[in-house]
Amino acid sequence: MSAPHAAPAARAAAARQPRGLRRFTTPRPPRAEVCELCGVPVASEHRHLVDTERRSLACACPACAQVMARPGATGGGRFRAVPDRVLTDPDHRFDDGLWNLLAIPVSVAFFFHNTALDRLVALYPSPAGATERELEPRERETVLDATALAGELAPDTEALLVRRTGELTECHLVPVDRCYALVGRMRLLWHGFDGGAEARADLDAFFDDVRRKARTTGADSS
Repeated sequence: MSAPHAAPAARAAAARQPRGLRRFTTPRPPRAEVCELCGVPVASEHRHLVDTERRSLACACPACAQVMARPGATGGGRFRAVPDRVLTDPDHRFDDGLWNLLAIPVSVAFFFHNTALDRLVALYPSPAGATERELEPRERETVLDATALAGELAPDTEALLVRRTGELTECHLVPVDRCYALVGRMRLLWHGFDGGAEARADLDAFFDDVRRKARTTGADSS
């Protein structure tokens, strides 16, 4: 059958299906993202809020993100605006001993203070998405003592992002949505045991961008 007749035939076959099944088999356009506070459409590049009740990210338009970023504005305690600053600590103490203590099986992890749980949590990318590593109290204290960035860390919305590459370990403070974006990229690109060449190249590009945007801790870090 030639291509011009294929589409009408497919539509006719879909029309003969039960209505309940049709919604799973009929192609639908991608749903546009909207601000979860006011409902207006948002651009592909947009700010996020942390929904502390659902433990998830919420899309925000520029106006709502600006309002929620004001001191004291927390959306009834539920929403927190994700900042856009990126800091780095060249004097961190994430050494081999600390990494072995944490027993994280990949080269990248991020840490943030979850106010709902009232503790520091550790997550790392995996083929299944963000995998949480339960931290003992002593491990949490060791992580917080390893970098001056811990004193800058905003709860829920910012994370300590650590990567080991050979003998080099780097530590940055980044918006938490960037960490989850990285996890999503790794999940899409991951192949084999170690992620594969494409995932490693994407990871390198991600950290190149982090380094370009980062300011050293203590240098106008507000």
